[in-house]
Amino acid sequence: MDSAISDHRPSRADAPLLASTNQGLKIVVVGGFGVGKTTLVRAVSEIRPLDTEATMTDAGLGIDDTSGAPGKTTTTVAFDFGRITIDAEHVLYLFGAPGQERFWFLWDRLFAGALGAIVLVDRRRIADSWYAIDRLEAQRTRFVVACNNFGGAARLEEVRDALDLDPGVPLLDCDARSRDSAKHVLIALVEHLHSAATGAAPPGRGIVAPGARF
Repeated sequence: MDSAISDHRPSRADAPLLASTNQGLKIVVVGGFGVGKTTLVRAVSEIRPLDTEATMTDAGLGIDDTSGAPGKTTTTVAFDFGRITIDAEHVLYLFGAPGQERFWFLWDRLFAGALGAIVLVDRRRIADSWYAIDRLEAQRTRFVVACNNFGGAARLEEVRDALDLDPGVPLLDCDARSRDSAKHVLIALVEHLHSAATGAAPPGRGIVAPGARF
């Protein structure tokens, strides 16, 4: 789904919020360059996502480290935006942060007002995610970590050790191209946030109700 031409989802203007919506929940997707942040937002958004992808040019040579994603030809230069309706009252707003170091100054602004975050990780280059986790912890923003399926031999527990994650931080596998997989990550985040707010979530349940459209 590389362009709006092949995307049959409605635009934001053509898909207004329900009149009963009264809670907007902001979620940020962060991680290193080329880990799949734009892909995840595109996969899961119910509306045609807004993105600020630009073609990479020779001007970035010597500035951007593209060795981890040699086939990548575009990059996010501001943020991606998508939307998911949970139920009649709640809607998630997804913001995908740019991954390249020269755009990191935007992150703190994107984190402002965020309920929580998803840190996407490529297990072949785990160190690329350290900065994202450091910033989230500094902002005291709760998060989950999702290992996008690029291959790589590191097991989840090895990723947890490498990132020095608190035992309470959820860590899971995902395929950012799959809407179902991306939804699973979002549900894990929402239920993690609910558990943190209430002290404990009932087994198998969180704030995502069984009848939710999400």
